[in-house]
Amino acid sequence: MILGAKAVRWLAGRKVIVDDVTVSVEPGQTLGLIGPNGSGKSSLIRLLAGLRAPASGEVVLEGKPIAGFGRRELARRVAVVEQHSSTDANVSVLDVVRLGRTPHRSALSPWTDEDDRIVADALVRVGLADRREQSWHTLSGGERQRVQLARALAQSPAILILDEPTNHLDIQHQIELMRLVTELSLTTIVAIHDLNLAARFCDAIAVLADGRLVASGEPAAVLTEELIANVFGVRAHLSTSQHHGRLHIQFAM
Repeated sequence: MILGAKAVRWLAGRKVIVDDVTVSVEPGQTLGLIGPNGSGKSSLIRLLAGLRAPASGEVVLEGKPIAGFGRRELARRVAVVEQHSSTDANVSVLDVVRLGRTPHRSALSPWTDEDDRIVADALVRVGLADRREQSWHTLSGGERQRVQLARALAQSPAILILDEPTNHLDIQHQIELMRLVTELSLTTIVAIHDLNLAARFCDAIAVLADGRLVASGEPAAVLTEELIANVFGVRAHLSTSQHHGRLHIQFAM
């Protein structure tokens, strides 16, 4: 296990949002967090990223409590792409992606050729090399999401955590982004709504409902017709895709 939560609980006021959840991801694995709206996926993501402290339980990174890592030390290991990002500053795509190098530089460190190489490579990976000088404010929601992914890649992390990264993307770019993420030599945790994307691209999934862990394991073992009906309230037919050989879910109206 490289990153995991052990019986974590988190509350908003008196309302329990994450309730006694234990989940972990292995090195090089892509773990998908799925569940209905309000199931606690985004809150669990923030706990795993060290952005929130659990009310009870603990998050462990590389065998140590995540609370024991300093902010810069943590940012060198874990990069986070959240659902929504905005800024009032007049910045370019390049400016945003260059921020990913911040954890690796001190206030007095000069910018290096290696920094330039890493930033340029991140932009190429997300298909935005030709937009590097474009203003952030002129980008679509999907383009902004890809810029934030490039910024995260520029951090050179071991672990990438994404909260609903496909939300603003069309179908083609959803598939391209998930393919990109899963082909990286990184450990990845992704909260995602689309069950077919989770089944196709994730090595393992964890299913949340009402803040609790319902099931976890390989997609084909976890995503049964019964679970989909109980957790998501819809009937589904399961088969093996002729195109990619993974589980495919067809929903009944």
